[in-house]
Amino acid sequence: MTDTPAAAVPAGWYADATTPGLMRWWDGAAWTEHTTAASAPAAAYGSVRQRPLLPADRPVYSAFIWLIVLFPLISLALLFAWHPDLRYVAGPSGAPTVDPLSIYTPGYFAIGAVGWLIYGLSVFFAFRDVVWLKRQGVVRPFHWAWTFLYAPVYVFGRSSIVHKVAAPRGRATMWAMILVLVVGFVTGIAWTVALTAGMVEQLRGSVG
Repeated sequence: MTDTPAAAVPAGWYADATTPGLMRWWDGAAWTEHTTAASAPAAAYGSVRQRPLLPADRPVYSAFIWLIVLFPLISLALLFAWHPDLRYVAGPSGAPTVDPLSIYTPGYFAIGAVGWLIYGLSVFFAFRDVVWLKRQGVVRPFHWAWTFLYAPVYVFGRSSIVHKVAAPRGRATMWAMILVLVVGFVTGIAWTVALTAGMVEQLRGSVG
């Protein structure tokens, strides 16, 4: 196809020796099938590399990124499946207080287990998404390890970089993530209010 650069040459767009006027994507180990017009800036070894623009027909959303965005909805659904049977016991002063052991229902442990599973899968899917983006020709995509800190950080960082190289595309996942976070915030408040009201009602019943 073309002469292969030395192994030390970083991933980037390089002139296609077989087709004048085209550049071909080198992923750091082998040539890919992705090409673009020669007007895209070539990667220069040893210099600051600019991210080249992606062709308009190049996809920018993988299944992995959408799974990361939608995962929090699973936790919200499980939240409403948890119905703690709160019990009241006499506190040190004799006043009724919630028995802390009453919150540890099967639903409580299910939410915790699913939460850790989602966390692990989000990290794995972020890694796979970065690999996918590199195959599409995105140079230096947002690092997947940010998902260890907080999955939305990766989603927002990814959206920013992809938008720069594929404008006006690239921000759909960011807006979807914001919507999911807002839904989660509102849902969390509604669930807390409902739980508190139930606790007050149970307290009145126990006192009465």
